[in-house]
Amino acid sequence: MDLDCVPHRTQCSLLLARIGRAAFVSLVFAGLPLGHSAEAQTEKVAVGITNAATDAGFFIADKKGYFRAEGIEITTTPFASAAGMIAPLGRGQLDVGAGTVAAGLYNAVEQGILLRIVADKGSVTDKLEYSTLIVRKDLVDSGRYKSLADLKGMTVAAASPGSGSESSLNEALKKGGLKFTDVKVVYMGFPQMFVALTNKGIDAAVNNEPTLTRALREGVAVRASKDIIYPGQQTAVVLYSEDFAQKRRPVAQKFLNAYIRAVRDYNDALLGGRLAGPSAAEIISILTAYTEIKDRETYANMNAFAVNPNGGVNAETLKNDYNFFRERGLVSGAVTVDRVIDKSFAEEAVRVLGPYKPR
Repeated sequence: MDLDCVPHRTQCSLLLARIGRAAFVSLVFAGLPLGHSAEAQTEKVAVGITNAATDAGFFIADKKGYFRAEGIEITTTPFASAAGMIAPLGRGQLDVGAGTVAAGLYNAVEQGILLRIVADKGSVTDKLEYSTLIVRKDLVDSGRYKSLADLKGMTVAAASPGSGSESSLNEALKKGGLKFTDVKVVYMGFPQMFVALTNKGIDAAVNNEPTLTRALREGVAVRASKDIIYPGQQTAVVLYSEDFAQKRRPVAQKFLNAYIRAVRDYNDALLGGRLAGPSAAEIISILTAYTEIKDRETYANMNAFAVNPNGGVNAETLKNDYNFFRERGLVSGAVTVDRVIDKSFAEEAVRVLGPYKPR
């Protein structure tokens, strides 16, 4: 003991006791696993997916640790289409939805279920037509189908009523001089369309990658037109529930930051309209690991989808789809497209990450 403490033994004892307690506390915290505090801060985010190639942004961000880097852990639930996600998003069972913009989205917003389109998830360009109308090959071989005008009277599959795939079908019918009522429309998921085409249960389908390439490669179907049917169509978007966007905004922002990083990796893997760039092998490995299709060749040969590496959506084609829904009486017109688009998250992600620069 320090001799200076002798005259003040009581004070020294108290001081040593304090030092001892502090040292004990330090030792306790030093002995905790390093991951304990990080684990406590991890935010859970529930995401609805359609098991389509356009879910790549979520898969890449998960596999490459972009979500973890933002303190986020995602859980995914598959749906046949985005239409099925609307109610779970409204109830707070999902934080994020992903798929085509359907009439049900606008109706839900009108009824007080405030959902937001926050980013591009997949679109069609003049070079990247990953979603299009296909027709059974035997109908082409027999001469029953020669052009879009021959769709009249056929049974055609779309993803869901009042969906973007219905609007795409409508664009094809208009090019063939037909009306939407000139065909019989049935509804099913994209993988199920492949089965229905194979079994001749349907004549044609508005299909999506990677199922599209599988149907073409296996000789089940052919493209209905050599021309791009609906250039610029905003075929899929990222949706936020209002609770996620408002009450958990910092987490919602971090989620989109990670997502934008991932879709930039996807863009860097593109070459000549395919996943054929220098980093394509890595992206294909992620897709085969996360989706139902395990064949790498399918992804290597499929028509890549376009996705804006800065997150922006094509409001013009969304409005065209909206007008189609309104003509069919599927939406009232009280809610506008501009009302459901929220650019703020994507704009902030670009501010944080910087504008996209191809590698």
